[in-house]
Amino acid sequence: MKSAFRAILAAAMITGLSTAAFASAELVSSTPAANATVDKPGKIVLVFNEKLLAKFAGAELTMTGMPGMADHQPMKMTGFTTAMGADGKTLTLLMKRALPSGSYELKWFAAGADAHRMEGSFPFTVK
Repeated sequence: MKSAFRAILAAAMITGLSTAAFASAELVSSTPAANATVDKPGKIVLVFNEKLLAKFAGAELTMTGMPGMADHQPMKMTGFTTAMGADGKTLTLLMKRALPSGSYELKWFAAGADAHRMEGSFPFTVK
């Protein structure tokens, strides 16, 4: 009975350790933050819980609304470059020009050491 208990306990510990070792990348903070209203940003900063594989990390920015235009169709934004921070956990979108007033959705994708692609999105507004 004791040996069966030990075997189950050992298996649970190994499973727990391997799950922790292969946890997927998660967004832990961003500037601007989700649902924030900000002045015209020159950059967007995404911080993740672990180092990312640079070739599997990036973002898309879409303008979803513009002041005074009720029928504004979503418009994919260009004119930015993406840079990985020295810590390997920070992804920065550097704007060539500050974003114009409007509402936006940022979609990000990233993979950490486990190479499992994670995705997410959040809205924010520029004054």
